[in-house]
Amino acid sequence: MKYITPKGFLFSTVEAAVKKPGRKDVALIVSAVEAEMAGTFTTNAVKAAPVRICMKKIGSGTGQAIVVNSGNANACTGRQGTKDAQEMISSVAAAAGIDKSLVYIASTGVIGTPLPMERIRPVLGDLAKNIGSATIGEVAATIMTTDTFPKIVQKRLKLGGVNGTISAVCKGAGMIAPNMATMLCFIMTDFAVAKNTLSCVLKNAVKKSFNRITIDGDMSTNDTVLMMANGLAGNRAVTMKSADLPKFQAAIDEITYALAELVVKDGEGATKLIEVLVKGCRNEKDAEKAAFAVANSSLVKTAIYGNDANWGRIICAVGYSGIPLKEEKADIWFNNVRVVKGGLANNRDKEATAVLKEKKIRITVDLHAGKASAKVLTCDLTEEYIRINAEYRT
Repeated sequence: MKYITPKGFLFSTVEAAVKKPGRKDVALIVSAVEAEMAGTFTTNAVKAAPVRICMKKIGSGTGQAIVVNSGNANACTGRQGTKDAQEMISSVAAAAGIDKSLVYIASTGVIGTPLPMERIRPVLGDLAKNIGSATIGEVAATIMTTDTFPKIVQKRLKLGGVNGTISAVCKGAGMIAPNMATMLCFIMTDFAVAKNTLSCVLKNAVKKSFNRITIDGDMSTNDTVLMMANGLAGNRAVTMKSADLPKFQAAIDEITYALAELVVKDGEGATKLIEVLVKGCRNEKDAEKAAFAVANSSLVKTAIYGNDANWGRIICAVGYSGIPLKEEKADIWFNNVRVVKGGLANNRDKEATAVLKEKKIRITVDLHAGKASAKVLTCDLTEEYIRINAEYRT
């Protein structure tokens, strides 16, 4: 992949053997100038130290750097965890010549284990001094845990007659559930965007991307999405009243949805990407509840893995989702093969089974009760998922 980096963004990576030696596991993202900053975070009541720190900082709406480590979540580590995160921020800030109030932090990995500061501390100076020595691709690889490939999405577009770039990296493969998931995502752009507008755009995008994915129904302690806009493209700042706002929103929507797809595609042990579309609902909330019920069903997920077009598991999940429905009106498809019409089988299971051998499958449920719909991304559930998570700390 050819990397396209927004103006003014530089990267570095180092090895600290956070979990084990042999790979880069600490990364730094720096903007040449102070940038507007927006973020969204896990809604889990148990939050890692980096998340709590970033949630306090994000109120300023400004930032210039992000330091991130993989291999250790720095979650459930008490006061020492907060102290260690603050030390990482202060060390990087001092070495890079940036005010520490502008440095954000993120961590991902094992919960409940203190950061190995005796190994991290000595490399932080080099991390900051060597800024510009790494690519965005190396950052994406550095933040991986059980991911099997780095996740990068990039886009060029023109706003107000000015060309600019949006680039984003993401990690996530397990402990994925909405609001958000066990994932980190960093979005960078050289477009100028007003503070409140940036926050609004990010929240809108996350709502229909990262908050509409589920791999295993487990919600993490560390989910963080941070977005930086440094304005070096030279455009007139995008505001809520700008003619360019819909175009910018659409670009961020496209990027976050593409990243969300990559996360689910890389689900721990997954062999198939599944998109669940529930339509014909009274309102979006009902559609979302039903879609998540199907997407989170272990019975549905294992059936897809086994190429079993068992639509009974789907209608069952919709039924216990808590939304009102009339089963005699329900239609269900696997891709373009309708297996249920008016709540009854129409004897196309053989065709549907052939469809299930594909790598990307859409399950569509039409309840014919309204015009609202919702999409949720998930994946199949395999023996490999059990193996990966049984051995996660070893």
